[in-house]
Amino acid sequence: MSDESVLLDIEDGIATITLNEPDRRNALSQSIEEGMLDALDEIDDSDASVVVIEGSGGSFCAGGDIDRMMEGLTEDVPLDDRAKDLEDGTPETLTRVFEYHLPTIAKIDGPAVGAGANLAIACDIQVASEEASFGFVFRQVGLSVDAGTSYLLPRLVGLNVAKELVFTGDIFGAERAEEIGLVNHVYDADEFDEKVDELAAKIASGPDVAFRHTKRLLNEGFEKSIEQAMTDEAVAQGIVFQTDDHHEGVEAFMEGRDPEFEGK
Repeated sequence: MSDESVLLDIEDGIATITLNEPDRRNALSQSIEEGMLDALDEIDDSDASVVVIEGSGGSFCAGGDIDRMMEGLTEDVPLDDRAKDLEDGTPETLTRVFEYHLPTIAKIDGPAVGAGANLAIACDIQVASEEASFGFVFRQVGLSVDAGTSYLLPRLVGLNVAKELVFTGDIFGAERAEEIGLVNHVYDADEFDEKVDELAAKIASGPDVAFRHTKRLLNEGFEKSIEQAMTDEAVAQGIVFQTDDHHEGVEAFMEGRDPEFEGK
């Protein structure tokens, strides 16, 4: 395997980003964060329609970079500068993932803890193997939540469950994650890769422009009134009405066949 911290493969409309520091369980080092941002930039210029994020070596992502954390304890850095570093590192990467214009799938095999769990839930869809484990373990190192926990986690599991997860810092398995709505699907090892591939291929075959507006509208929905949501949906629909994919979808429906969208 390559010694690059982040690998990118684009094939058949599916972009796969692989975190590739298995000896560190793919913790969010500076090199991984920069590699992810570079990969997303490269995907911008490709024909990809969906992004899958995974980890190598049996771990999804073990959270924040302990080395950077130790540097913060030993170096005499002003508090304001440390806060700025926190804002510019992992939060920037996870925000980019959350706001990315293409649908994103977290393919979670092995541990996803701390900021690594947040990377998973910053994606649009979470698919886990039976070997996956999760934990919002900030309390274990005497920290409050960060990397978007307060925004992302309650939206998936509800406020009371989110509070329990962060106050206890418990590590829990894929079955519990599915029960509380943290992940969409759990598959055993024998079918895990195949099921993720099927899901990614189905999404990749969809109408890109419509999906781009749909994702934005859904992400913004919690902050809007029903009236504003419907107005924004109507505006977006007026744009999508003009796409070739919409015309293809209507023609395919009338002809009783599956549509063949081209992303325009």
